[in-house]
Amino acid sequence: MDLEQRIRRVEARIVEACRRAGRNRDDVRIIAVTKYVSLETTKRAIELGLNHIGENRWQDARPKWESLGSLATWHFIGHLQSNKAKDVVGKFEYIHSLDRLSLAEQLDKHAGLRGIEVKCFIQVNVSGETSKHGLPPEQLLEFARQLRRFSNIRVVGLMTMAPHEEDAERTRPVFRGLRELRDRLNESSILDEPVVHLSMGMSNDFEVAIEEGATWVRLGSVLVGKEE
Repeated sequence: MDLEQRIRRVEARIVEACRRAGRNRDDVRIIAVTKYVSLETTKRAIELGLNHIGENRWQDARPKWESLGSLATWHFIGHLQSNKAKDVVGKFEYIHSLDRLSLAEQLDKHAGLRGIEVKCFIQVNVSGETSKHGLPPEQLLEFARQLRRFSNIRVVGLMTMAPHEEDAERTRPVFRGLRELRDRLNESSILDEPVVHLSMGMSNDFEVAIEEGATWVRLGSVLVGKEE
């Protein structure tokens, strides 16, 4: 299956998931995760309208960003070490993996030096898996309260990763849990503006995530394939 066919097939699945959930298709956006494909495939994906690109590691993303950076909006979706914040601030408009104050301090510092605002998702480990990064759910409200002191960080949403399940339906409680946490955060009025976005759902479970309220889905192999 070529890239155009993959895109069409994924789009049809998103439309159908939105229909089942009674949602507007325009409320769900795609991040094309290009960590396993070449610069050429990434360029072709952008040409075909996938203008939000997700990468996990700066050292791998760098040649793509240096060649294509101005052609798309870039999302950093992997675990980010605090000392690497300087590499991604100003290049990646969205950081999906904010989960500790030491990282917030560095993101805020480097955004301030550049006179910009960095849009962040708080990563929450809803599933409780020890192999996954993210805040425990019970720490979310206090963490959000602490983030208020960083004037160059704007919290736009929450992010989580579900366990990889053969039966995607088994991921539903994780995605529902993140939506409920977002609603609880908004009810608390801790942040100055409501948090709208939910970054959740990947190649094997994105339809369930959409049914549970995902506004950004992070799609790699199902969308752009895997070349290495």
